[in-house]
Amino acid sequence: MSVGHRLRQKQKYVCWGVANALREKLESRSFADLGTMMEGYARAAADCARDEFKQKLDFTSDSIEALDDVLVNVSNSPELDLEFEVKLWGSYLGEVLRRRYAGSWEMTPYPGGIAAVPAVEVRGSRLFPLVKVYRRLTVGEEDDLQSFYAMVTDRLGKPAQVN
Repeated sequence: MSVGHRLRQKQKYVCWGVANALREKLESRSFADLGTMMEGYARAAADCARDEFKQKLDFTSDSIEALDDVLVNVSNSPELDLEFEVKLWGSYLGEVLRRRYAGSWEMTPYPGGIAAVPAVEVRGSRLFPLVKVYRRLTVGEEDDLQSFYAMVTDRLGKPAQVN
């Protein structure tokens, strides 16, 4: 086993340890409502991206490419906690969209599904960022976030005006 391979394996396990500690920290918190919880997870995602992946997630459109890069790294982890990673990074994606369009978080059934999942409601449309992150982590490149974000912003148009 090469030194480079051992270093990459060590980094993966260090990231897993960080993710495990972060999961425990977030799951032990009490949030007032769904929106507060999703914002808390999104802020934790931004901090984790900065500290562990050296990526800047600043809740702007420009950060979607960096988020996609983070998800590529996360998907390669041998100790992937898929449910937690989807919630963490999907919350971030959802917060970017919610802030851009002054939307709101709600629990709603995914089309064709039974269980309610967090969705961002914008102008009568429902966006499912956690589902998109799930697909990015499990399907791969063909479900990249930049194409998804471009499609959403094309359909929804101009961002909300904030005074």
